[in-house]
Amino acid sequence: MFKIFDKSYSQFLVIGLGRFGFEVTKTLFEMGKDVLAIDVNEDKINEVVNYSTHAIIADASEEGVLEKIGLRNFEVAIICTSNNLETSILTTMLCKQAGLHVICKAKNDKHKKVLEKIGADQVLVPEAEIGHKVATMLTSPRLSDVMELTQGYVLAEIALPIVWDGKSLLDLDIRKKYGVSVLIIKRENDVIINPAGSTIIRKGDFVIVGGEISLISKFTKKIADIKQ
Repeated sequence: MFKIFDKSYSQFLVIGLGRFGFEVTKTLFEMGKDVLAIDVNEDKINEVVNYSTHAIIADASEEGVLEKIGLRNFEVAIICTSNNLETSILTTMLCKQAGLHVICKAKNDKHKKVLEKIGADQVLVPEAEIGHKVATMLTSPRLSDVMELTQGYVLAEIALPIVWDGKSLLDLDIRKKYGVSVLIIKRENDVIINPAGSTIIRKGDFVIVGGEISLISKFTKKIADIKQ
């Protein structure tokens, strides 16, 4: 489930520089944010030094390390040490005690529940989320992308059948026939938001629809059977 933040942050602390932590650090830095990256591995620090405001070789779980770097000067801590349960738990507790907003990467659902219980504001399980997404796409013809909104409900980007070229949304009556709502039409050089019933479908169009995953799956399978 995606979390909506009620403010914009500018001071970030990233702990752990695996692929996930590195990409978070690099992206935040390129967006103009202040980012301090920490890892125990010197090679990883050397890789990120040009993509962060500061990069430090340190073990964030050691007593006093976070205080020495001025932990309370940061707004958000992103803890990416999911392979070390003890480190992720300890650093989460320290960062919450200092009043930071804490986002953690967890290894699995059990790890996620522990981090949530000790106060993490948001916990991500990237491997599980990617696995779910890939499985959904592989079993849903014409589905090009999917994003879970909450349990059982998703947004999905779907390629429309060529034979629908020239038909209006009213003609197709997608919501009544399939139980999903067309929110956006993506065209080669255009995006139509909240399209009207009179909107005409063109060859090559994609739609972003919202609804229950079971209904979207049925929708993709039905339009995949339509002769092109």
